[in-house]
Amino acid sequence: MIIIPKKNHKISRKKISKNALKILCRLKKSGYQAYLVGGSVRDLIIGNQPKDFDLVTNATPFEIQKLFKNCRLIGRRFQIAHIMFKKEIIEVSTFRGNNQHHKKKRYKKKEKFGILLRDNVFGGIEEDAERRDLTINTLYLNIFDLSIRDYVGGIKDIKKKIIRLIGDPETRYREDPVRILRVIRFSAQLKMKIEKKTAIAIPKLAKLLSYVPGARLYNELNKLLQTGFGYQAYKKLKKFCLLKRIFPFPFLDYNKKINFLINKLTINVLKKNDQKIQKKKKINPAFLWSAILWYPYFINTIKIKKKKKMTYKDASYISLKKILKKASYMLSIPKQIIYSIREIWKIINIITYHKENLFYQIKKNKKFYEAHNLYILKKNIEKKINFKKKLIK
Repeated sequence: MIIIPKKNHKISRKKISKNALKILCRLKKSGYQAYLVGGSVRDLIIGNQPKDFDLVTNATPFEIQKLFKNCRLIGRRFQIAHIMFKKEIIEVSTFRGNNQHHKKKRYKKKEKFGILLRDNVFGGIEEDAERRDLTINTLYLNIFDLSIRDYVGGIKDIKKKIIRLIGDPETRYREDPVRILRVIRFSAQLKMKIEKKTAIAIPKLAKLLSYVPGARLYNELNKLLQTGFGYQAYKKLKKFCLLKRIFPFPFLDYNKKINFLINKLTINVLKKNDQKIQKKKKINPAFLWSAILWYPYFINTIKIKKKKKMTYKDASYISLKKILKKASYMLSIPKQIIYSIREIWKIINIITYHKENLFYQIKKNKKFYEAHNLYILKKNIEKKINFKKKLIK
């Protein structure tokens, strides 16, 4: 363990949330250990302003709840405390223990592939450091003397710009496959290289992503693709052959031209979203999902139309329900987002088939801007390869 004193770094209390400071002080006054931990410490070292401030303590979740009336406990796999303020939620977790040596089975539970389903084993700060995933996120800031505790070489990896898993990568990915996406995310976000062993294990264990609950996968994908570095993250997903694991049906083996269209449209939307976020403009999460799922929906519509000899409108309705139901089941996409995707696609169909009597009506629709942008993007891409319905078999 290395302790980095205040004189060796530039972290200031002024950049730390006042609510986080209050919680740390109360925990300390109540006789508990408490530290600022994780990504916030990393960002403060790099010189970025943290978005969230996570804390860690030796107080148990129920002890934390007794100290703070504005606290609620969440999580089944590992219970943590959320302390609620008007404009902020501070996450406080208890030091994790080494589950391998814990005798009581009710505190830990594994799935047959090694995935941890429950892990409420508490311990000390050294054990907690071993249980965290990335070295760069395993730094503990003592708010009173502003010293940093580094148990796993996180400072060194920040300086070298390396993303490294703590411990054996295969074991850590098996415990929680979402770590694969976290490695990709931080590599893209911080423009850091993935350490060799950490990278090699990704393709081997990518199949485990299919066992991650849909809601958790959806949340992680939004962090990965819709927070300002989506294009770089997408390139890394392709590099590690993860797209078919995460989006099985949009990235099926269509012919080369269809695959080109899906890939190109997704990339163009990601770039557009990244530019907006960098300019601090809001984005509609449904815009990206509309693009990713558009060609599977369109191709399926044409196939139904031919097979059942229906009108495009009727086939479109059946296809829309089928594709969105499948997407919702696999990724637990919220109903609000599903509704937005449906509206965007309907507007695109109206624009495509020149139903002029409906133009005035659809321009009033809140989703018209996204739909029109997606229509222009896909039209420009299709022109380049002379895309026609005949390409769909």
